[in-house]
Amino acid sequence: MPKFYARRRLGFLAAFTGLIASAGLLNGPAASAALPTPVSAATARTYLASLTVATEDRTGYDRDLFPHWIAQSGACNTRETILKRDGTGVVTDSSCAATSGSWYSPYDGATWSASGDVDIDHVVPLAEAWDSGADAWTTSRRQSFANDLTRPQLIAVTDNVNQAKGDQDPATWMPSRSAYRCTYVRAWVQVKYYYDLSVDSAEKSALQGYLANC
Repeated sequence: MPKFYARRRLGFLAAFTGLIASAGLLNGPAASAALPTPVSAATARTYLASLTVATEDRTGYDRDLFPHWIAQSGACNTRETILKRDGTGVVTDSSCAATSGSWYSPYDGATWSASGDVDIDHVVPLAEAWDSGADAWTTSRRQSFANDLTRPQLIAVTDNVNQAKGDQDPATWMPSRSAYRCTYVRAWVQVKYYYDLSVDSAEKSALQGYLANC
């Protein structure tokens, strides 16, 4: 092939590669969830070792005992705040509802352009917290837990993935996207440690296994 045409071909390939990269096809999705960075795996292992191991008890649980999606700033409640934090190009109306944007779900790798396709997941589910010690909390503390923007506890994910997770712990459910599992268990342990929640034996064993591979 003549050098002139070879240079033109290389130039075209470079430009095409740059175009793909700018579109996020090589470098990953343009929209990525912004979960507060969890503690390191080493710290998570230390935290996990200190957690009380206890049998779970769901007696008396009611989701309404955890007031959630409270006002955070102006017209924005917790859900709307996380949608803006975790999305890309999010546009909201005067009541803070997202009217457009893009949301990448790190649990399954899907990207959504409608906020209705996205749920805000409690990494440690409300029912799981109740089982692990939150039944003894005040309503104010349960509200803080359910709306925690500081710890790695709330994240925008695909709605049916969140619904499939339900109230399961890592012994029975983990994100299908294996690349995110280390982040997930580190977040789980950090939240449980911060709120002084217990773990059951199967949960602890699962967490130890995942953290060993982080």
